[in-house]
Amino acid sequence: MPSDPAILGFDSSGPWIEAAVIRGEDILALRRIEMPKGQGEALPEVLAAVLAEAGLGWQDLAALGVGTGPGNFTGIRIATALARGLALGLGIPAIGVTRFEAMALDGPDLPVIVSALRGQVWVARAAEPPFLTATPPAQAIGEGRMAPAHPLALAIARLARARRGNPHPRPAPLYLRDADAAPPSEAPPVLID
Repeated sequence: MPSDPAILGFDSSGPWIEAAVIRGEDILALRRIEMPKGQGEALPEVLAAVLAEAGLGWQDLAALGVGTGPGNFTGIRIATALARGLALGLGIPAIGVTRFEAMALDGPDLPVIVSALRGQVWVARAAEPPFLTATPPAQAIGEGRMAPAHPLALAIARLARARRGNPHPRPAPLYLRDADAAPPSEAPPVLID
């Protein structure tokens, strides 16, 4: 049995599914599929295919890393729910990693930017909460600026490997913006005959 455990990292926080399997520093499989919709149906199949490409089965994994956002609401919820379910069934940890953390891995000390709605971007600087702006910094990682050092799923897998032995909460979506839809205000009661 190899001394380094196998880790699966994956993300569907945008119009894609990306997955990577690593063992130590070795990349056993890496796949990105551009997919504007349908990630929920395709994600389990894509993960199984990436594991098969790596020559592994689910039982060979020591941990899962999952992208928690920010990004597409549905894609993030699907990925985190799947990671939590798989972790429970396999008896291994599922470790959440934000896109900001993944994009910053092994990069220069620059802010990280991620697209938001309405022509805005989220900006994250080390040790500071992300903020929303329409004028991103000129020197940054992401969104037409400097490319991240690693593909997203690979960075997620590497960060999960580094955090594996430490306590961590179950993965949960990173929501930075309030919902666009609001509940109706004080609606009159409905009378039923």
